[in-house]
Amino acid sequence: MSKKILIDLIKCRECESCTADCIYTFHPDNKGITALQEMAAFAITCRKCSDAPCIIVCPADALEKQEDGVVDRAVNLCVACKSCVTICPFGTLMNDFFESRKSICDYCELNETTDQLLCTKTCPEEALVITEQEENPEEYIFKINDKVLVRDYKWERLVETE
Repeated sequence: MSKKILIDLIKCRECESCTADCIYTFHPDNKGITALQEMAAFAITCRKCSDAPCIIVCPADALEKQEDGVVDRAVNLCVACKSCVTICPFGTLMNDFFESRKSICDYCELNETTDQLLCTKTCPEEALVITEQEENPEEYIFKINDKVLVRDYKWERLVETE
């Protein structure tokens, strides 16, 4: 089994602002956790509205829906006005995602011998952990990519039955 970062968005929502440290070397103010939060929220929590008010309200046309229905943000267009956060009827977007530059998580030295990363050590709520577990929807744990799992309540569209 390979090691992964598990980000618990349920716990993240309890924080007023993320204080987990990051060692991404290309800019010192990077918060790689916000990149993971944004990716996870758009993939798992977002309702993927057919009319997508977040996309409509964006004054910079920075949001677009991909073929799979997941919204993506073009950081080079985003002006961090947070209109999308305000208009989301379900409150699935968090204020600290959207800064004028996008933070990046490069998964540091995540490998088979990794027990801790700086972000997992410094997250006061233990919302970030290293794990070897796999996706488990019954426990609300979903795979985002080969290195990231997210724990959150996944919204799924209900289908009417006749």
